[in-house]
Amino acid sequence: MLLTRRVVAELVGTALLLVAVVGSGIAAQRLSPGDTGLQLLENAIATAAALPAIILAVGAVSGAHLNPVVTLADRFFGGLTTREAGAYIGAQVAGAVLGTIIANLMFELPAIEFAQRTRSGSGLWLGEVVATFGLLLVIFGLARAGRLTLAPFAVAGWIAGAYFATSSTSFANPAVTIGRSLTDTFTGIDPSSVPAFVVFQVVGAALAVVVVRVLYPTVANVAADVIVPHPANEQETHHEHS
Repeated sequence: MLLTRRVVAELVGTALLLVAVVGSGIAAQRLSPGDTGLQLLENAIATAAALPAIILAVGAVSGAHLNPVVTLADRFFGGLTTREAGAYIGAQVAGAVLGTIIANLMFELPAIEFAQRTRSGSGLWLGEVVATFGLLLVIFGLARAGRLTLAPFAVAGWIAGAYFATSSTSFANPAVTIGRSLTDTFTGIDPSSVPAFVVFQVVGAALAVVVVRVLYPTVANVAADVIVPHPANEQETHHEHS
């Protein structure tokens, strides 16, 4: 039952993340037509403002991974079982699709409209490696330092900064990448560009895992609390009424 609750939390949290990313992108495109820099700034600020709130809202249930590469890294370090990781990833992808559909419908667009914006090239792919690497280093570095109360804000800070610091505008999340392929708006990515983005996100995550292991050899001891502390043992029971 606890795993079911955690999976629902991941689905809802990822859906809200996509509502924030895609919805603010559509709003920015309409509010600031012709000014790409301002559109990106508006999109980044809205996403960074919403992300800590989402993490805090669902984190106590699932840890608020909201990202398959975070889940895979946590599985590697022993924070999740293979079954739990698979359930998390499925919920994250489903949540990303749902959130994109909701964002499209809010702005009276087709529920699903495949993006036509091609994002391809070695520079963008390197940007995804850097964005994903940095994200995981922030998450697991804070976990190892025992400063998980800062995680929601540190993650949002990295994402906001990487919007401008990386060539790809920091997708850094396979579920988000898939979701963004379903909106032909400012944040969209052509479906043909998705596989390469996901591959290089995984590369960035793999590099981060290696570096985290070197920097923090005992990180496995705190892996169960990523991104924020939550019930990690499916057998754990909580008595709400005595």
